[in-house]
Order: sequence, then C-alpha cells, then structure tokens
Amino acid sequence: MLWRGRRQSDNIEDDRSGGGGLGDQGGGQFRIPIGGNAGGGGMSLSGLVIIGVVCLIGWGVFGINPLQLFGQLTGSGDIGAGQVVSDSSQNSAPASSGANDEMKQFVATVLAETEDTWTGIFKANGMTYEDPKLVLFTGQIRSACGFATAAAGPFYCPGDHKVYLDMAFFQQLQQQFGASGEFARAYVIAHEVGHHVQNLTGILPKFNQMRQGMSEVDANKMSVKVELQADCFAGVWAHYTAQKGILEQGDIESALNAAKQIGDDTLQKKMQGYVVPESFNHGTSQQRQTWLARGYKSGKISDCDTFNNPI
Repeated sequence: MLWRGRRQSDNIEDDRSGGGGLGDQGGGQFRIPIGGNAGGGGMSLSGLVIIGVVCLIGWGVFGINPLQLFGQLTGSGDIGAGQVVSDSSQNSAPASSGANDEMKQFVATVLAETEDTWTGIFKANGMTYEDPKLVLFTGQIRSACGFATAAAGPFYCPGDHKVYLDMAFFQQLQQQFGASGEFARAYVIAHEVGHHVQNLTGILPKFNQMRQGMSEVDANKMSVKVELQADCFAGVWAHYTAQKGILEQGDIESALNAAKQIGDDTLQKKMQGYVVPESFNHGTSQQRQTWLARGYKSGKISDCDTFNNPI
C-alpha cells in the first residue's frame, strides 16, 4: 500500500501513555479476541465475538432502508478519486522515527483515506459526513461503551463515535491469525469505520431501542448481517482507494486473507477445535471474503444490502 507521504488524519487520540483508566464494564462494545483459548485461563467461547460493534439490525426489522439515505447512489464509478473530497497528496504530516511512530502514521493515513472517501460519498448525496475519532491505547481503555482491555481487540463505540485500537493487535493479526500485510491492517480500520457509517445513518440508534427484546439467537443472526455489511463497506472504500493508485499488487489478497482468518468458523476451529454455527455473529470466512470482495468489485453502496440478499 503506497501510503507514505499522503495526508494524515488529525482525528487520532493517542492514549497509549495514560492507559485509559479503569471503569465499569459497559454495554455496546463488541470485538474479536486476540489471544487465549476456549477453556482454562483463556477467553471463553462467548468472548469469540467480533471485530467491531454488533449492530444487530436489519432493514426488515426496522422498516427502513439506510441505503435510501444515499439517494440514488449506485457507486458506478462516478465517485472516484476525482470527486471524493481529498487532498491526500498534500499536507502530509512530518515523519518521525521508530517503528511505533511509523505505525501511528500508517493508521492516521488510512483513517484520512476513509475520511476522504466517505465525505465524498455523503456529499454527493446531500449529506454531511462526521469524521470519527480513532483512539490508540495500550493495555486497557474506558470508552462510552464501558471498559475494555487489549485482549478485546479493536472495536467501535457508537456512544462516542470512536474507533478504539491497541496497535499490538496488528502484530497478533500476523503472528496468531496468519494475516500479514499493510492492507490487512487497513481492512481492520475500514471495517470499524464501516460501523461508524452505519451509526451515522441511524441504524444503531434504532437497534438500541429494541435490542432488549431480541433473543440471543436472533441477535446473532442479525449481527452476522450487520458485520458482513461493514465488510462490504470496507470493500467499497478499497474500491475508491484503488482508483487513486494507492494499492499495490497483493493488497486486496492480503485483506481477503484477513477476512478469512477472522471468520467465525475459522476462529472457533482454531480456538476449540469445532464450530457452533448458532453462535456465529460475524459470519463465516467465506461470507466475510465474499462481501468484502463484493464491495471492492462494484464500489456500490447498494450492493451492500446484506439484509435483502442471501448471505
């Protein structure tokens, strides 16, 4: 991924020195585990949740179609690098030394690219995109959704419109999950930003009104649809990023491999040796790859309707 020298987002909050403080465990933050196993001292199967907030909603459930908020957008290539509000080739942040600083620059650059793309898409349809904040932390953090540790993995909190990331996750993504490459990391960030898009379109507030009445089984089924949509949104972002000439050979394959490695079935097989399909809440490896590839291939928001299409 040709990210160096491009604009870096100012919406980074670096809390790595403060540790985020302690707080009560709160609801609303859901994430992928990055260590442990299904028994003993590791993470339980119930902890094998997700790589972002479980939105758990659907078009049919709420009687609304968030895609209507994007007007007649079909993503046929009209909103590309030329129309996306982007000055990515300018105003790059000054470089600093150290691998950790470079990783922060990478995260800030990817976040800036998502800002440019989604700002352009929203603007083209008469809407205003609100940039999310991305909080870097080490070890533990307190968000509007409650307290989390690094073992929770990256997550998005709709309560404060922030993405939370301990960058140690990237190392474990490669070493533990076998998902290497810069664009695999970029996919993780773009997926979380996809949840932010869902929040801005009013889906998450609707869910919060009715999730108390959902059974665990129904919530899991709806969660899969929402998570796959976030994967598709990440693919849409990748589509327009490719139009800017940023992607290199092997980048998309790297992201698709990451999607495979964090599929529910693959994770459960690795952690406990067998799968429990009714507990899936992110989707299988094949499903995650399919929807990521679908968004990337077409660039159409309308193609990310996981609720009215077979998943």
